[in-house]
Amino acid sequence: MAQLVRDEIAALIREGIVKAQSAGDLPAFDVSEIPIERPKASAHGDYSTGIAMGLARAASGKPIEVAQRIVKHLPAASMVGKVEAVAPGYINFTLSDAWLASQVEAVLAQGEAWGSVDVGHGLRTQVEFVSANPTGPLTVGSARNAAIGDALANILQAAGCNVEREYYVNDAGSKIRKFGQTIYARYAQAINYNEPLPEEYYPGQFLIDMGRQIAAEYGEKFLNMPREQAVNELTKLGIELTLADIRDTLARMNVRMDTWFSEKSLYKSGLFDRVFKMLQDQGLTAEKDGAVWFATQELGEDKDAVLIRSADVIPDPEDRPTYLASDVAYVWNKLVDRKFDKAIYVWGADHHGDKPRVIAAARALGLDPKKVVIILYQLVTLKRGGEVVRMSKSSGEFITLREVVDEVSSDAIRFMLLTRSADSTMDFDLKLAKEQSSENPVYYVQYAHARIASILRKAAAEGYSDEGGDVSLLVTPGDLALIRKMLELREIIAKCATDLTPHHLPHYAQDLAATFHTFYRDCRVISSLPEDAGQTRARLKLVRAAKTVLARTLHLMGMSAPESM
Repeated sequence: MAQLVRDEIAALIREGIVKAQSAGDLPAFDVSEIPIERPKASAHGDYSTGIAMGLARAASGKPIEVAQRIVKHLPAASMVGKVEAVAPGYINFTLSDAWLASQVEAVLAQGEAWGSVDVGHGLRTQVEFVSANPTGPLTVGSARNAAIGDALANILQAAGCNVEREYYVNDAGSKIRKFGQTIYARYAQAINYNEPLPEEYYPGQFLIDMGRQIAAEYGEKFLNMPREQAVNELTKLGIELTLADIRDTLARMNVRMDTWFSEKSLYKSGLFDRVFKMLQDQGLTAEKDGAVWFATQELGEDKDAVLIRSADVIPDPEDRPTYLASDVAYVWNKLVDRKFDKAIYVWGADHHGDKPRVIAAARALGLDPKKVVIILYQLVTLKRGGEVVRMSKSSGEFITLREVVDEVSSDAIRFMLLTRSADSTMDFDLKLAKEQSSENPVYYVQYAHARIASILRKAAAEGYSDEGGDVSLLVTPGDLALIRKMLELREIIAKCATDLTPHHLPHYAQDLAATFHTFYRDCRVISSLPEDAGQTRARLKLVRAAKTVLARTLHLMGMSAPESM
């Protein structure tokens, strides 16, 4: 994987400082970090550093003088075209036109791997996302979780991490018991038995349909066995059927999971008992009001949290452990049993109170809390042409993710849900998502890719090829602007992976598409004039490289790169 240009610039500066010190132009001092940024104005170059201002005191000189001494001793580099020391003490770097043009060949050589960087250094990283309770179909509320989690996993892979995607199946506890009892009632009703719904049940058409499906396939099988056994069997079957529906819905969103982890396994394996004893031995559990509490106040939290509910409140012992109890065992399973270097959770903002408790649990168990990262995303308001959509026609209660995917397309859903940072609330407009215009951001980006594909098809049909194309002929401002924008992908991937912020990708995709459209407006790609033959071959290489970078960007977001639209 290639080194980031900004890191190569930083290495040049460090070498320049060392040489200046050896020559006596700068006194001896240590340099820890060299800040590199992109100037806001293109007139100031491609990269800039204010290191001289930070070193002025140690160097016993004015910042501009320090900058000039560093520039004097900078080693030559093929990528650098111009270096300037400017007041009050900046050093600006402009990339070489020849080096920029040569990067077209580098893009074509790497193909779909273009943009990959090694900031992850092979760290075993788990991204656990979606993880909705298996008591019904995925609602549209899970769409943002799926978009963020899957794009993040793609980005981390491109950044050199060894990534595993996981869905945590909440198949234990009182909600699952209620789920099973509801299925039993719906199944019995489907066979025309007068079976009342339990006092607490899951409403909605989904379980009515499931009851009918089970009745059609199994007949009276479950009515001919003891009721408790029937409920248990139907619970298992219901979870299987629901997970099958969830898998299919996620597949429509172009999301795949490597692992489907059972919450129940934390208890069956005895792991929870072992972890609970660890907390007990440290005096971090306490009994109060018949319940067992995790003494998180001892770890600096505002208040303690219930681990195991009172038997007076929850009679069945299997239903008494709280979600936190499972989370305590689960974090141990991730970091110790399965030895992940980092465990990333993607949760809705309504879990904000659980975040510090899980991190406190990791600390209490002697685990490095820095290995636990919990991303909280804000909820999405679904709209249609500006009007809030409140109900689903099919269920009358909630809108399923499948309904939205079928109406809009997964590409539009994923792109639009990635455009805002996870901690920002957002609206999702179904009408805009379906529009085929520049107002629809995903259409705008995909159209750029399809447009390039069309150009390449037209060129081939007319007998033009980029074979033997000399990229050194790519010298116009339009050519170089497009190449510069293509090269930014590495830095975008590195930033998204380091900060765990996938929302930068769709903005970069829009910028790249806009830069291409400007290039296409200003620069003729195919010319029939004999004297332009060399430039035509070179520009065909350039647009093929741009197509590669656009496709890579779309694929990182989990979207298709259409050849025609």
